[in-house]
Amino acid sequence: MAASIVGSGELIATTTLGAEVGYVALWMVIFSCFIKPIIQSEMGRFTIATAQTGLEGFDKVPPRKVIIWLWAVMTIITQLQIGAMYAGVSQVLNLVFPSVSVNVFVIILIIITLFILLGGGYNRIEKLAMIKVGFFTMLTFTAALLLMRQPQYFSWEKVSEGLKFNLPDDGLKTAVAVFGIVGVGAAELFMYPYWCVEKGYARYAGYTLLRDGNEVNRAKGWIRVMNIDILASMFIYTIATIAFYLLGAGILNGMGLMPSAKDMIKVLSNIYTKTLGEWSLWLFYLGAIFTLYGTIFASTAANSRVFADMARILGRFDADDYPTRLKYQKAFTIMLIAIPLAFYWIFQSPVQMVLAGGIAQSVMLPIIGWGTVYLHHNYLPKALKPPLYVTIALWFASILITLLMSYYVWMKFIS
Repeated sequence: MAASIVGSGELIATTTLGAEVGYVALWMVIFSCFIKPIIQSEMGRFTIATAQTGLEGFDKVPPRKVIIWLWAVMTIITQLQIGAMYAGVSQVLNLVFPSVSVNVFVIILIIITLFILLGGGYNRIEKLAMIKVGFFTMLTFTAALLLMRQPQYFSWEKVSEGLKFNLPDDGLKTAVAVFGIVGVGAAELFMYPYWCVEKGYARYAGYTLLRDGNEVNRAKGWIRVMNIDILASMFIYTIATIAFYLLGAGILNGMGLMPSAKDMIKVLSNIYTKTLGEWSLWLFYLGAIFTLYGTIFASTAANSRVFADMARILGRFDADDYPTRLKYQKAFTIMLIAIPLAFYWIFQSPVQMVLAGGIAQSVMLPIIGWGTVYLHHNYLPKALKPPLYVTIALWFASILITLLMSYYVWMKFIS
């Protein structure tokens, strides 16, 4: 999850928002990191408690099948973000090897990704992704600390202004996109129950499969593990997100720079070179490659599993037919690599591609929130329901997300 989150949202969207509006939207970045994990936790609780997948649960929310198809549309749109990540990695490689064009590097990366994911090498990539998240987060956090020693780019007065719940007028589109991507985005909320299954959190714990008196305690034990998992990843991506935003608001906004289609990586590299020194340019290149490419793997691997499950729910194969599920998963892997490539060739603007995917995720967030509320009240076994304060927090998060998205729609299309 952390590998999927610390990617285009932080490196591209969050720094772009900071560059565009300065410190004013700091509160929204923090709010985005803290408000959505409660929904993530309750989706994971549903999977552990019922031994049903996330899409299987949302299929129960009336009207039937609507959320499933909305998820599919959102995921296709979010492939714009994946296309942007291919472009970002290729831009870095082109800076290192100028004789090879960005477009050629995109094709090379597509081939490598197909080979690794279809060849069953994702587990190895997952371990590398864990290392890259820790490395890049530590490095970016260090850069943000050094930023505080540069009064021309940073002041605590500006930080306090950014915590006053003001929405930026000029950067509202970017702010909403950041809200959809940063922290646990709508895409990750759908992914997470599948990782719970894949990692074994729901194994032998489904309440509907009761065989002995230990089943409830086993399920509660896995829910505790899941919540520790969620808190750990939230700690990591919140630090990374705030650091990226401060660097964008301080360095890029202070220099009057905005990441754009052709020079995105060159502009973003200033967040390291102006804090750590010119020597850190190569560290930024390395970190950008690992961060963006790791997110490509995490996202494609997860979405291919969810799409395969969607095919099962729509009646294409039986739940216990694992060979057929694997065939669908591989077919969707190819599709999820081809679509970002097509989007890249059409748009070739990484920043705008990331923002478009972020808005699609933002629009989906209220639907996910209220769908989770419905499952929480109608399908969670009584023995595994959380304390009352968790239920209140779930309602609170869903209401706030809905209000924020309603405000965006009003400002953008009505007022």
